[in-house]
Amino acid sequence: MVRKIGSLLALTGLILTLSLFSAGCTGTETEAKEVSIGYVTWDCAIASSNVMKQVFEEAGYDVKMVAVDAGPLFQALASGDVDFTTTGWLPHTHAHYWEQYGDQIDYVNENIPGAARIGLVVPTYVTIDSIEEMNDVSDQFDGRIVGIEPGAGIMTRTEQAIDEYDLNYELVASSSAGMAAELSSAISGEEWVVVTGWSPHWKFGRFDLKFLEDPKGVYGGAEDVVTLARQGLAEDDPEAYAILERFEWTAEDIALVMTDIEGGMSEEEAAQKWIDANRDKVDVWLGNA
Repeated sequence: MVRKIGSLLALTGLILTLSLFSAGCTGTETEAKEVSIGYVTWDCAIASSNVMKQVFEEAGYDVKMVAVDAGPLFQALASGDVDFTTTGWLPHTHAHYWEQYGDQIDYVNENIPGAARIGLVVPTYVTIDSIEEMNDVSDQFDGRIVGIEPGAGIMTRTEQAIDEYDLNYELVASSSAGMAAELSSAISGEEWVVVTGWSPHWKFGRFDLKFLEDPKGVYGGAEDVVTLARQGLAEDDPEAYAILERFEWTAEDIALVMTDIEGGMSEEEAAQKWIDANRDKVDVWLGNA
């Protein structure tokens, strides 16, 4: 009887030891990797952020998406509250935020080099070509420039343009979606409309549009879409940082994702569709190629 009890105790101890060893190994193997993506709810940022969300999930990360306005986004990067964003627009659109927070943020790389642009956009049937001509036809535009969210870089630039060109116009704050809806409605009736616009954006694929010339250079020239990270991410998570360093695509790539979302596809489906069709690029980002 004593021998049986001893054997049972030994067996119980062995099982307990193996269980603890197994639990320790399992905990090490499945230690959660986490990363947060900050973005402004612009069409381009929604598209880019959702693609990168799925890329990081494929790399084994638990991904948190943080939607904020442009100012709070740069503040969050500077304070380390979010890990990165893929849609900083520099050197023009986000210049004032970069001046304020740039020395506290890691400039990772340009993921769409030199292909971005901002300015005032009109349908091609509008008969003027320059901002300097806008006051001559203010009645046809109802004296309104349709904008997006207050505080966005393009809104700040448009306020400057109103001053620089002495425009008799009101800048009407809206949202990215609201601006696009008003643009679409005006075009359906061949009405004149001027909006704060940027490229890459799906609207240039759907409508015949043009940027008004900006002789004073208020809106700047070509821009880079850049990846920005919190300081310390490279040291804290070299794997995540390496993915960001390798992340680069084209204006045409991001436009495909934006167009699918605008056409009714969910953000997740549109991102996955692009990833499936561009496996070679994604493998490079992940370091698998």
